[in-house]
Amino acid sequence: MKKSKRKIAVVTGTRAEYGLLYWIIKGIHEDRGLELQLIVTGMHLSAEFGNTVEEIEKDGFPIADRVEMLLSSDSGVSTAISMGVGVTGFARAYERLRPDIILVLGDRFEIFSAVAAAVPLRIPVAHIHGGEATEGVMDEQFRHAITKMSSIHFPATKRYADRIIQMGERPDKVFCFGAPGLDNIHRLKLLNRKEIIRELGLPEKGKTGVVTFHPEIVDNFPVALQVQELLKALLETRGIFWVITMSNADPGGRSIQSLLDKFVLENSARAKMFASLGQLRYLSLLRHSDLMVGNSSSGIVEAPSFRLPVVNIGDRQGGRIRSENIIDVPVCRKKDIVKAINKATGDDFKRSLKGLKNPYGKGNASEKIVKALKTMDLSGIVKKQFCEMPRGRQ
Repeated sequence: MKKSKRKIAVVTGTRAEYGLLYWIIKGIHEDRGLELQLIVTGMHLSAEFGNTVEEIEKDGFPIADRVEMLLSSDSGVSTAISMGVGVTGFARAYERLRPDIILVLGDRFEIFSAVAAAVPLRIPVAHIHGGEATEGVMDEQFRHAITKMSSIHFPATKRYADRIIQMGERPDKVFCFGAPGLDNIHRLKLLNRKEIIRELGLPEKGKTGVVTFHPEIVDNFPVALQVQELLKALLETRGIFWVITMSNADPGGRSIQSLLDKFVLENSARAKMFASLGQLRYLSLLRHSDLMVGNSSSGIVEAPSFRLPVVNIGDRQGGRIRSENIIDVPVCRKKDIVKAINKATGDDFKRSLKGLKNPYGKGNASEKIVKALKTMDLSGIVKKQFCEMPRGRQ
């Protein structure tokens, strides 16, 4: 009797997350013993956010299902409603696809919906990037809830692995292979400086800065005011051309985007906006840029591999392990951001990053994750028991 393939449902809701999952998706798709069931949701299906589902289709991966859940508003109420719509859509997708394992990454509300729908159906969930912290946003609660609803864990560092075990998860189901997003740096043939300048239409002379800013929860400091302070700082720093990437669909994201659009329109000689760059162009841009500004996780995880100075604003990435390339600006104020940018672009700071090692791994996680998903014994895996922290890890 022919052995049936193990079906792995991979859920992706954003352009950034898809880039981190790319080599895992490719590995599953090409493995004769596995069947890829790619479920696309969230911002991928929105014209407002670039219809990035088209990028997935261009990569040649078959899409097993599309779960529509993103509403046109970005208020807290609409996000909660979107989550409910998502749970319904994922439940129907799982009922039809009958996956053996569901694989998710990160801490966004779309992923929470995908995992919540799997629990009553007794489908084991594998979670990448658990055990981390994002203290400035609601994702903090989602991430740890996703961890407790998951049965298989792929944290990026030992400290994060220890946190998952501290939460009562089985130590033998926690696999610390590093951050899969780093695989792109080592496996893609990144563009050289001339190629990325031509590809994006950037100035040949002068410095280049990458800006990514997502909503953050700050008491008595509205998102719009935070962005205004950031943009005033960008204007005050001379000799830098700013490449700005689109904000995500969290509550407040659209108000950020409208301010960014206006800034680029009024300062086209100094800035350019991109809805989606794709991993090749994005990582090539990081490789040849002079600094990064904002609050993106890529400044924490990917940027250290390029020894790229990062001005990290606010608390969105609070609690995450960081390298010496990070200059933290706790409060989003113009004068503090300008001071940090000047430090980041200084020769002394750049020299200090020589020999910097990335704490999130060496770029070989995806292959190990695929192998674990293929060989994992799934019998009784969804039955939860609280495991006390082993001695020696306390």
